[in-house]
Amino acid sequence: MSPSPARRLLRRTGAALAAAPLLAAPLLSGATTAQAAAPAAATADATGTSTVAVAVNQLSPSAPTEGDTLTVTGKVTNNGKQAVTDAYIGLRVGTSYNGRMAVDDAAKNSTGGYPDGTDVASKYAEKVATLKPGATQDFTLSVPVKALHLGADGVYQISAALKGQTASAPYPQTLGIQRTFLPWQPDAAGTRTKTTVLWPLISDTGLTAETGTDEQQTPVFTNDDLAKEIGPGGRLQQMLSLGRTLDVTWVIDPDLLASVDAMTETYKIKEANGKLTSGKDQARAKEWLNDLQAAVQGQKVVTLPFADPDLASLAHSGTKVTGSLSHLKDATDAAVLTVDTILHVTPDASYAWPVEGAVDPDIVKVATSAGSDKIIARSDSLQETNKLQYTPSAARPIGGGTTALVADARLSTAFQGDMTGAESSTLAVQRFLAQSLMLDRQTDQQRSVLIAPQRMPTASQAQTMAKALAVLQGSTWSQSQSLSDTAAAKPDPGATTRVPSTRAYPSKLRKQELPQSAYEQIQATQRELENFKVVLTDESRVVTPFGRAMDREMSTSWRGGTAASDGFRTGVSEYLKGLTDQVSLIEKSQVKLSGRSATIPVSVQNNLWQDVDHLKLRLTSDNGTRLKIGDGASQDQVVTIASGHSQSVKFTTTAKATGPVWVYAQLLTEDNQPYGKQIAFQVDVTEVTPTVMLVIAGGVLLLVLAGFRMYTQRKRAVAAKAVANGPQDDSEAAAEAEPEDEPAAPTRADVPQQPSDPTADTTSESTAPSSTGERVDR
Repeated sequence: MSPSPARRLLRRTGAALAAAPLLAAPLLSGATTAQAAAPAAATADATGTSTVAVAVNQLSPSAPTEGDTLTVTGKVTNNGKQAVTDAYIGLRVGTSYNGRMAVDDAAKNSTGGYPDGTDVASKYAEKVATLKPGATQDFTLSVPVKALHLGADGVYQISAALKGQTASAPYPQTLGIQRTFLPWQPDAAGTRTKTTVLWPLISDTGLTAETGTDEQQTPVFTNDDLAKEIGPGGRLQQMLSLGRTLDVTWVIDPDLLASVDAMTETYKIKEANGKLTSGKDQARAKEWLNDLQAAVQGQKVVTLPFADPDLASLAHSGTKVTGSLSHLKDATDAAVLTVDTILHVTPDASYAWPVEGAVDPDIVKVATSAGSDKIIARSDSLQETNKLQYTPSAARPIGGGTTALVADARLSTAFQGDMTGAESSTLAVQRFLAQSLMLDRQTDQQRSVLIAPQRMPTASQAQTMAKALAVLQGSTWSQSQSLSDTAAAKPDPGATTRVPSTRAYPSKLRKQELPQSAYEQIQATQRELENFKVVLTDESRVVTPFGRAMDREMSTSWRGGTAASDGFRTGVSEYLKGLTDQVSLIEKSQVKLSGRSATIPVSVQNNLWQDVDHLKLRLTSDNGTRLKIGDGASQDQVVTIASGHSQSVKFTTTAKATGPVWVYAQLLTEDNQPYGKQIAFQVDVTEVTPTVMLVIAGGVLLLVLAGFRMYTQRKRAVAAKAVANGPQDDSEAAAEAEPEDEPAAPTRADVPQQPSDPTADTTSESTAPSSTGERVDR
């Protein structure tokens, strides 16, 4: 049952009065006169409180109500050089705090900043055996809440303190103490704070551009870290398991979904030595995705642009490089499709989340350029300047139809740091709840508060967050609300709406940003990809994996990892270059032309897993007067090459003179952009000109005619001699009739050939070996 207005007024008045340290102890409900005098005594016996370390490992319930029993467990360790004797450990209740700043001060001050109060009744204390130096002992204290004598609603200081004595100080004194916070509001508040919690599923970049570059499109990961994160006890497995039990808004990086989805099939892992090994966690990946699909059904899912691009880096460095902003729009479009395809839910892509919620005008401009009209900021960046006495609602109009959702910095950063120890986790939970209750108690005005934790909590941080949120969502002062409702809430008219200047952006964060050179390298890769894709018959096999790889190159996860980000970008660039080189010209040695006209073949090879077209080959003569290619100094021919094949492209040439001429071959895209490397080779024209051939042919003909004349004259002389000498024996006559030196009849090789018909086929390529290079005859 809700408390009456009078009771609420009494409690709030009591809390305000209790804020004054000097008056605090007497105002504790049920405090005795002896207890009222406790602050001075507590201060007096605080000497040596570091002798024994007191660890509070669990405090349950974290926010008790009337009728509960408070249980505190922990351990004590003697850090001194003497044994501790006659010791006992018990609870102390101090004063309540007067605001959020007081809670901050107490958390920073090892003494608590406020008097520790007095021990709860000794019957609830626990004796401690003699503690030798270095010895430890566990303890458990169970105290009915009514025995704490808590007064008005608020946040109280509560301590676990050990009293004992040593040989050098043989009198009872406080030798160790651990202070924390105890939220106290047993009845529901009149106006409960509406609280929205972001639950991020984001991971480091792990999938390389090598996805989709072989026939099976086998994805390749840089390491096996993702499999560990989604496995039992892993960070992402914990985030999913814990998030399913809470009322949160899921904020997802689609790159994580795409990467886990890739692991459900055959995939490879690149070892440090470059060797590829087969991944074995397909079942684990399928289980994690199935669990996530079930968890988000019917829930609001917010998607970040693909690979969670660093908006601040893009705003401060990327915009100086033409074309960089286009990647953000592409990443946003890819995000919606990825989430819808894998999780079967339609995500909300209208939110932008800069690193740590730090904003400036340039960041806002970049964030909205891709279609986002809501920016998740943080109160330590977009700070209040109107001196409000309370924390205003998260939604703030900042101009141009854009809304800034300002997350509360204290609540959002409560779980950073090492949470592996039970004590650090417990103290973080109590501080978080204390801040939340103090925020609610600031005013009776209804407010909507946003909690945006770190992007990638560790497993222990996630567990601590979940514990705190479970208590908060079951508390009497807070109620859960979706992110869309928080964005639609009526803004507080007194809240600041002025975005801080670019100069105010934290220098610590600026040092972590990607440099301008990174975006220049990304754009160089983009140009190479644009040039490559036009020759492909199925460009999606290459454009999609490389497009997503360039999104990953701009990821927020690279902050603080300069060497790793440089290596990833270089790997993407080099791999793309290796692919483009799979379509190339085959080197040629010197070519000899043995005629006025001939053909020169140039071979193009395609070692890709797909056909290529939309290419042309240009052959250019260094001296178009001496050696023409086609009708001029150069000629282009269209090239289409099947996967895994090479093609010989033949060019008709005409020589005007003998001697060497340099010729250049270059592949080009349809829009005349050079593709791949140019090759150069020398063409040596060795055949004489037609005029000289005619002179030689004439000389040979005269020699043949002269020989024939000599033969005829000799035959006549033999015949005349036979007539003069009279009849002879037939054999002798036959012998004398045959001349002794008769020239042989001319062969085909001796007869000069006429120049060939210029329309005849001249495309045959000589295969005879030549020590001077490749020989091409007519």
